[in-house]
Amino acid sequence: MNKNFAIAIHGGAGTILRSQMTAEKEKVYTTALESCLQVGLRILQSGGSSLDAVEATIIELENCPFFNAGKGSVFTNDGKHEMDASIMNGANLDAGAVAMVQRIKNPITLARSVMEKTEHVFLCGEGAEKFARSINAAFVDDKYFFDQLRYDQWQQVKDTGITQLDHVDEKKFGTVGCVAIDMHGNLAAGTSTGGMTNKRYGRVGDTPMIGAGTYANNKTCAVSCTGHGEYFIKAVVAYDVACLMEYKNLSLHDACNIVVNEKLKTIGGEGGLIAIDKNGNIELSFNSDGMYRAHAKSDGVIKVEIYK
Repeated sequence: MNKNFAIAIHGGAGTILRSQMTAEKEKVYTTALESCLQVGLRILQSGGSSLDAVEATIIELENCPFFNAGKGSVFTNDGKHEMDASIMNGANLDAGAVAMVQRIKNPITLARSVMEKTEHVFLCGEGAEKFARSINAAFVDDKYFFDQLRYDQWQQVKDTGITQLDHVDEKKFGTVGCVAIDMHGNLAAGTSTGGMTNKRYGRVGDTPMIGAGTYANNKTCAVSCTGHGEYFIKAVVAYDVACLMEYKNLSLHDACNIVVNEKLKTIGGEGGLIAIDKNGNIELSFNSDGMYRAHAKSDGVIKVEIYK
């Protein structure tokens, strides 16, 4: 066992400009990111597993109303909150995911339960909720998810047929995610989202799709994505980064750069990802104006950033 570990989180990417951010708002986001990161960091510092660190960190992000996941989830066209999440264990490629779940307090925990308590990887909608009830997962009332800003965003577009990204004015892709490597060298990744404002027809993005929005393999890296999900699905982004490392022997930096700044951009995909490789190297790559992000290593240095 070596004593090195690392963790990184994101809270969404997109048109996040300093000119549109007040000092107060910036402080709110950076403080929230750091406090969420600290949760996972403490687990890793005490010798805990990357899987536990990833889940605990994302629970904290889901419980924070500033991010489009869990409590801060956006409204669908029907005025509901449909959430997606996935988690993956790099040690054995076990994975769990849920999509289109409602009233689940912490979708990331339900995704982990799918991984550990069923023979399946991916459950959705009513079936996922039925499973959640069978294991006594935490449900909350619809009003738990109510946020005035999210409600106002929905009101602006609900009769237009337009599907909005997280923030109407800022064009922000709202997702939260975490990647980590623990002292035992095990990698893990997780991602959670409330999707797009005014989404219809049971739309699901890349977040719960293993290989598209989330991937972890001890041989290579752990990846969590945030962006315009349709493009991340088409480009199988998270797995593509791992593939370039495994089959082309590229470094994490080069693999992320090719996928985010070349392959994704070529097809019109905007957003970014966080990744950690088996040696604890961290990459936070994005082709948008900004990405809410934070990371830390065993040396104790914590970095929190928003803009390019």
